[in-house]
Amino acid sequence: MKSFLTRALLAPAILLTGMSAQAADWVIDKSDSKVVFKWTYSGTPYQGEFRNISATFDIDPLNPTECKFDVTIPIIDMVIDDAETMDYLLDLELFDVDQFPEATFKAEKCSIEGVDAFTSAGTLTIRDQTNPIAFPFNLSVGMEDGSVRFHLTSEVTINRLEYGVGQGYWASTAAIPNEVVVEVDVYAVRQ
Repeated sequence: MKSFLTRALLAPAILLTGMSAQAADWVIDKSDSKVVFKWTYSGTPYQGEFRNISATFDIDPLNPTECKFDVTIPIIDMVIDDAETMDYLLDLELFDVDQFPEATFKAEKCSIEGVDAFTSAGTLTIRDQTNPIAFPFNLSVGMEDGSVRFHLTSEVTINRLEYGVGQGYWASTAAIPNEVVVEVDVYAVRQ
């Protein structure tokens, strides 16, 4: 029933936008997209942003459970307002960018949770540690400046220690909790 409802609601949008009803490859629009991560240190909130992310999405609007995501995050390009915090994050005991310059997310299946709500089953790799992850997201497709774009938003919590982000002193959760919140606000255009 959810699949039928989703197809019924997406079909008019596809017709209005002139979009093919077949699977489409989408590429992240880096200028409008944002991926922010948030954590606390001794109770004080911090946040950073991952920049220069490369991502392709293969989504069939009439069969959205058939999806493929391929995302590469260059850790070295993260932006943090505080230079000292940035140095700590890039160092050996946290992200260790000299050895592990990138993180990746890959998914090959999505499930429908609501009219515009989905979950992709995939894997996240950070510091050469790969773990399965359920990535919930909302997706809308529309026209903007004469182009078809999709807008994907999500919020997911990642346990940093599962990926080795926290060696030595930073392995303790006394000052920095294990949980890091990642907020995704991504636009993509058809290839």
